[in-house]
Amino acid sequence: QVQLVESGGGLVQTGGSLRLSCAASRRSFSSNCMGWFRQAPGKEREFVAAIRWWSSSNTYYKDTVKGRFTISRDSAKNTVYLQMNSLKPGDTTVYYCAAGWVATTADQNEYGYWGQGTQVTVSS
Repeated sequence: QVQLVESGGGLVQTGGSLRLSCAASRRSFSSNCMGWFRQAPGKEREFVAAIRWWSSSNTYYKDTVKGRFTISRDSAKNTVYLQMNSLKPGDTTVYYCAAGWVATTADQNEYGYWGQGTQVTVSS
């Protein structure tokens, strides 16, 4: 059983930065992609960013975070990062790490592994 463990959430002021980390307990599981999603109370979970395991240049972003968020990976550590800059109050929510054998990176239904979530709060 693969576990994904997120860390790095917290409270930050508008315009500030946070870096989320997601560590997989092992690499040898069926996965070609890792992604970040977020879900606010009462709302559907939404795609934020994703990266392919085979190429760090194959990255994908939700339009509203392009230019502010950067996803990256460290294959040796089985870890994916989400660097979040210029944070806004609208970014406040729980962020989830996910992994899976994925064709459509923004489709949460294609991800088979999920972390427990980490809270990000941006104060105005």
